[in-house]
Amino acid sequence: MAPRKSAAAKQRAVHGLSREQLLDIYYHLQLTREVEQVLANLYRQDKVIGGLYRSLGQEATAVGSAYALERREDGTGDVISPAIRNLGGLFVMGARPVDVMRQYMAKADGPTQGREQNVHFTDYDKGFIGLISHLGVMIEVMAGVALTFKARGEERVALTWIGDGGSSTGAFHEGFNLAAVKQAPLVVIIENNCYAYSTPTCNQTAAESFADKAPGYGVHGAQCDGNDVLEVYAMVKEAVDRARRGEGASLLEVLTYRRRGHAEHDAQKYVPAGEVDAWAAKDPVSRFERRLVDEGWAEPTDLEEVRARVAREVDEAREQAESSSLPEPKGALEPVYGNAPPAVPWTRLDIPDPHAA
Repeated sequence: MAPRKSAAAKQRAVHGLSREQLLDIYYHLQLTREVEQVLANLYRQDKVIGGLYRSLGQEATAVGSAYALERREDGTGDVISPAIRNLGGLFVMGARPVDVMRQYMAKADGPTQGREQNVHFTDYDKGFIGLISHLGVMIEVMAGVALTFKARGEERVALTWIGDGGSSTGAFHEGFNLAAVKQAPLVVIIENNCYAYSTPTCNQTAAESFADKAPGYGVHGAQCDGNDVLEVYAMVKEAVDRARRGEGASLLEVLTYRRRGHAEHDAQKYVPAGEVDAWAAKDPVSRFERRLVDEGWAEPTDLEEVRARVAREVDEAREQAESSSLPEPKGALEPVYGNAPPAVPWTRLDIPDPHAA
């Protein structure tokens, strides 16, 4: 075991992060895993409406990358759009566990009042935009968001994730190529988790690495171990800083693995025997726990306190979400056939105001 750091050394930063920030990253890793575990239990009880897409084994990708952003709650910070396995990024940006659970359970007081599920919801103030299920389309949307930042001279960055399979779509190429040509402040992270649903990565691209495709777009590219949350943070922070300085888009790749099926209904029969167990040994959460303790950034009691805090918060969120009411059926018609005039989107106002979205 590595020698313990002195009290003064503990206050010094690793990758520019303080001890408090490292524990905050650990908190968000644990929060993501615990919320998804509770959702899995609720799914088995038929309380989750629709599918459940877990990020077990990939939590470091979302948490580490979102932690590299400028996060605010007044609509002036950086903006993300999550893919289905980036719940941790939403939590880092300020989403609440109770809202996520209400969303999955289609409750009336959820973010979309029961009209959508999982991470398909938006909070402009906190800086996240709900995804569109069609693979690759959010690359086009976020390229547009990034271009608005550049046009207004705002030092803001747009970031989004996509799976290895989704990066083979035409929408991905068109959207990212536009961002590259226009030098938009966009960071795209390809999560190479070995499968596009059930299709192995080797069967949907001939490239040895997705990061190798970056020179073809004329942008910065990099690859890292997606199960090392600090390595993810450092790689993304570099790309975010480049974008903020006006150096354009970046195409990043994280090497990781999803230890559950594409969704909870997927039994993963296409996975070779022993593969899941081999990746479980590289678990990003327990790996970070060991590093925090071994390098002297935290004591085991510090981690126990974080886990206890997460357990309390998640249990409270579950109780609140389960006690929430389902929406009234007639509510489904109100935004469609209501008599009230529709709101004018901020993009069509005389003086565009993104905060009015």
